[in-house]
Amino acid sequence: MNSLAEELNTALAGSVADRLLSDMGRRMYFPKGILSQSAEADEKAKVYNATIGMAYEDGEPLILSAIREGLPTLRPAEAVAYAPTAGVPALRKRWKAEILAKNPSLAGQSISLPVVVPGLTAAISYVADLFLEPGDTVVVPDLHWPNYRLIVEERKMAAGLTYPIFVAGEDGRLGYNVAGLEKGLREAGARRGKACAILNFPNNPTGYTPTLAEAEAIVAALRRVASEGTDLLVVADDAYFGLQYEEGLLGESLFARLADAHERILAVKADGPTKEDYVWGFRTGFVTFAGAGLSSASHDALVKKLMGVIRSSVSNSSAPVQYLLLKALDAPGRAEEKLRFRGLLEGRYRRVRAFLGSTKLPPSLLPLPCNSGYFMSFECRGISAEALRLRLLDQGIGTISMQDKYLRVAFSSVEEEAIEGLYKAIVEAAAWLSR
Repeated sequence: MNSLAEELNTALAGSVADRLLSDMGRRMYFPKGILSQSAEADEKAKVYNATIGMAYEDGEPLILSAIREGLPTLRPAEAVAYAPTAGVPALRKRWKAEILAKNPSLAGQSISLPVVVPGLTAAISYVADLFLEPGDTVVVPDLHWPNYRLIVEERKMAAGLTYPIFVAGEDGRLGYNVAGLEKGLREAGARRGKACAILNFPNNPTGYTPTLAEAEAIVAALRRVASEGTDLLVVADDAYFGLQYEEGLLGESLFARLADAHERILAVKADGPTKEDYVWGFRTGFVTFAGAGLSSASHDALVKKLMGVIRSSVSNSSAPVQYLLLKALDAPGRAEEKLRFRGLLEGRYRRVRAFLGSTKLPPSLLPLPCNSGYFMSFECRGISAEALRLRLLDQGIGTISMQDKYLRVAFSSVEEEAIEGLYKAIVEAAAWLSR
């Protein structure tokens, strides 16, 4: 049991709440991770706050004009009525059209109608409800969104198996560790004949997307494991879909390459407008299924099972945000405005790359590969990442430490002209700790 859960259980010891707790209730805890560190930053990070995965301009969150203007236009039936359990039908169809348009490799392939869920956290959690049992294994890279662990290990009592996300190639450059992924899945499959992988690109916290060659290698590795008799659940966590800033990267979802890859591979796409349409607080996501050999009846059965999970938890997702999103998807000028917002993020990424390329970094800071998304991370060598975070926080700068070894910086939430000042402060603080 996690030490944080044990601490909370001790605080409840001898009380009626203690006696009533379920097994899962005893395992539950609130991680001292991104959210708690972000809360500290909200209080103290008055200079730069590079903790949270949002994007700001002139101190306010980015918002599409169609969303801003649509807020007061909802009819009563859109604003306060219940939405269907699987989501507003028109939105589900419209989002499927979006998936097909953004992923040309899906042409001619069969995928389910997306189901609306209350955010991508719910998407991962509900998929886990459908497919994970105690003792099953979920394979993720060592640098991953910490909420996976809470969902997989505490809610579902499954095992998390990690592999180093990066490995040095023959040229010495770091790239995606496809062999580590394959080894982990093979080990997991040997235990029960089934395994799950969650693949999040662009990755949180590193901001890395595989190259096209790496993507093909990942698919080939999954096929090899499946062909050996292991049933694979592969979840494509596409929270940061479409935010690649370099040439030669995987621009589609890995889901598109897995939808018809092998009869022993069930592909699941977890996505939503959170980052794609700059509506972080909407708490709206989608789950879509595909797999070689799955019929439309199979898709319908999976959708209905997912509806059962939704019905037995939140009943249905928020109706107003679904109708707002539906209006925004067809609003004039949306595509152009999204391009402008994406340009803001890419400009911040370019400024980070320029700083790192022109500055002598202390040996204690190793920037990890980054080519997309909202974040980049440093590996801290010989110094504590948490000590570095706290020193920066004392200077009014918010960052996130992970595993006491990595420092995550959300360049998405820092204006381009402030990037150099932020990174200078990080370098100076690391150098001071290295003395």
